[in-house]
Order: sequence, then structure tokens, then C-alpha cells
Amino acid sequence: MVLPPPALIVHGYIVFWLTLVLSIISYRVSPFHPLAKHRGPLLCKVSKLYGTYFAIKGTYHQCVKELHEQYGPVVRVGPNELSIIEKNAIPHVLGVNGMPRGPLWDGRRFHQGGTQKGYDSIIDVRDAKVHHDLRKDWNNAFSASAVRDYQDPLEARVKQLRGHLQSVAGTREKVSLSTWFSHFAFDVVGDLAFGGCFELMREGDTNGFRRSMDEGMQLPAIMQHIPWINPLITSIPFISSKMRAFSDFGVDQGKKRIALDATRKDLFYYLARRTDRTLEEPLDRVVSNCLLTIVAGSDTTATTLTAILCFLLSERRAYNALKVELDEAFPNYNVVDGWPEIEINSLGQLPYLNAVIDEGLRLVPAVPTQLQRAPEPGSGGKMLGDTQIFIPEGVAVNIPPFALHRDPRYFSPHPDSFIPERWLPIEAKGSAQQYTTDKEAFIPFSYGPANCAGKTLARIEMRYVLADSG
Repeated sequence: MVLPPPALIVHGYIVFWLTLVLSIISYRVSPFHPLAKHRGPLLCKVSKLYGTYFAIKGTYHQCVKELHEQYGPVVRVGPNELSIIEKNAIPHVLGVNGMPRGPLWDGRRFHQGGTQKGYDSIIDVRDAKVHHDLRKDWNNAFSASAVRDYQDPLEARVKQLRGHLQSVAGTREKVSLSTWFSHFAFDVVGDLAFGGCFELMREGDTNGFRRSMDEGMQLPAIMQHIPWINPLITSIPFISSKMRAFSDFGVDQGKKRIALDATRKDLFYYLARRTDRTLEEPLDRVVSNCLLTIVAGSDTTATTLTAILCFLLSERRAYNALKVELDEAFPNYNVVDGWPEIEINSLGQLPYLNAVIDEGLRLVPAVPTQLQRAPEPGSGGKMLGDTQIFIPEGVAVNIPPFALHRDPRYFSPHPDSFIPERWLPIEAKGSAQQYTTDKEAFIPFSYGPANCAGKTLARIEMRYVLADSG
């Protein structure tokens, strides 16, 4: 048998792949595609690389907002993906009767020791029944009685933060609030979950704890846009080394905490044990909880606090209004020595303080994009209530909080401006009658059964830091 020359074989492969790629592109931009009627950039219809490029730059949330401004409330942001900022669609996408998580979450998974076995985390698991089972741990960890137990170590860390900031207040030294809030939030997580082992405010990031998290989260933030590449990327040591280093960091913290007092009722106690059985959870479950606790308990809180302080320092009117409210609520409080102590539970009753926090969460939600869901396999698709938006099976849909929160239909006037007064009741000073503030379009902690389990503690933490800093 005569074999074809090598050049002919190579030519055949090139023709095959070019034909395949051109056929796929032609279908994706054709009127026969299920999403053909939805507007969006041509490059988005062709490939997810468009979004990946902006994810690498760290501006994907801003990109999505600009796309909605150009194309409307429903935008095609991928070959088989929509972004929606219709408030009436939120319950049908994220709610109890919504849809399970989409393929994006496969791209965010951490893998065990270079293998393709992923840690079973509540944040990325796509099976609704498994998620429900995992959520029980977190609901127990953030019950009212559990949150009360966390307040004493939180108070101690807030006082430590105030002391550090005061030590540099009288100098001409530049202070990075972002760094200090990050160190503070990391130390709080260390106290509440791992037995107080970090001490970043006292010693700095000498052990690389914070750097490990920052570097370890970069790759998942990119791979979530092209989740099919996750197994390939995580199998290449020099590319996924930082991601694995963060994963190993979580393993180490979990093992250290397991070796401590098993009856100490901190956050880890509730996450590592279940009320309906006596045995401890498998190590991979513990590790997944560790990774999520570190990220959700430190990075998100630090980001929000930094944003709020930046807004307050830029808007003296808002800063002065907050200071007046705090001075009236705690007239004898001395910010230098922190005495008499601020009553944490009373902070929830201060309208302007909570308006400041809500406005900060509106403008800079900790998770600005990628609350992705997709119809149940075999369902054929899902109609999103009375919105007349149909999501075909095999299509993912995102609700991006950053773009949603800045939609003038729901927040006006000046949706991009920091105006805490928009959250005040009508009868309050600086009447809210002049503002459109649609709370149904406000989802800084997500929505439905997969919302943030620690939102109550997060609000308590932010209130206390802002009040003590005022």
C-alpha cells in the first residue's frame, strides 16, 4: 500500500480543522442558533475568549456593564451564554425554583494534589442536592447563637486595627487601607476558624498567607470563562503551581485546626461536624470549607471596607453625616482609647451607618459578576417568569450585580455615585423621595438558596469597623 506523503497528511489535517472551526463560527453567528435574537458583540457570539481577555485585565465587571449600556438588559456574552439585568428574572434564575449552577463553576474548582479530583465545595458544587447537604453546615455555623459567640474575638481584632491605624495617624507615613483591612479580615478568619494562627496585623504577611490567596485565586478567575480548560491547566505544574499552593495552604490550616480542641465552638467547629452525625467530615470536605472560609471571610470583607472608606474620604458630606450619627449615638466614646465600648448590637439600628454600607455594597459588590446558572439537563429549557425570556437547555445565564446595581431603572438619579441617602426612609432627614431605590434589584450577597451564608456576620463586622473608625 502506498502511503500519502507527510505534506499531504498535514494539509488534510489543516483543511479538516479549518473547516470545523469555520462551520462552528458560521453556526454561532447564524439565525439558526438558539440565541440568534439576542444582541451582543460579534466576538462574544463566536468565542468566550472575548470575556477571558477582560478577566485577565481584571475589568470584566466593567466590560459587562458597558455591554448592557450598549445592548440592553439582555446581552449575549458568549456563544451559549446570556447576561441579564432584569430584576424580575432574579427569582427564576437564582431563587428556590430557579436553576442549578452553570458550567462556569467547573472552572473554579481546586483539585487535590495535582489530580483531577476536585474538592467538594459549597461554592462550586453544581448538584442541588449535594449543595443542600453542604449548606446545612454553613447554616449551623452562622446561626444567631453561633454569631454571638464570634463577637468577642471580633471586638478584639477591631481594637487591634484601631491601635495600628492610630500609631501611624500622627506621622507622614502613607497608609494602605486595602492592606490593613486585608490583614484585619485575615486575622478575623484566623480567630473564627483556625484558632488564631495568622496574626498579619501584628507581624505582616511574613508567611505569605495573603499572597498565597491572592495568587491562588487568579487562575480560577480566568478559567471560569473557559471551564473546559481546567483539567488541562491544572495538570501543568508550572502554570497551576500558585493555585495548588493555595490549595495546600487550605489543607495545612485544616489539619492544624483538627489538632486543636474539638469542642471549641468557633466557625470551624460547625463546618467540620454535623448535628445529624457524630463522625468528623472527610478531610476533603474540611479542606473545601477551609478554602472557602479564607476567601469568603477575608477577601470580600476587606474589598468592601476599602471601597466604603474610599467613598467616605472622597465624599465629605457623607463622612460628616456618618460622624454626626455616631457622635449622637455614642456621645461619650473616645476613639483614642476605645472607651466606653461600642455596643455591637446597637449598630444595626443606626440608619445612616447601614445606608453607607448598603451604598458601598451596591457600588462595589464583592462578587461583581458571574452568578451563573443553567437549565436542568433534560428540561428542555426554562422560561423566566413573565419576562418573556426563554433560556434553552445548554445555555448559561448570568446575573451580574455590578451592572444590575448601576442600572438607572432601579437606582437613580446618579446610579454611579455614592449617595447613602438613597437608602434612608422617606421620613428621615434628607428625604429619600427624590431617589429611586429598588431593593428587589439589590443582591450584594447573591440571592436564593445559594446566597452568602455569612452575610449577617459580614454586616456586623463592617458596622463595627466603620463605627470604631469614626
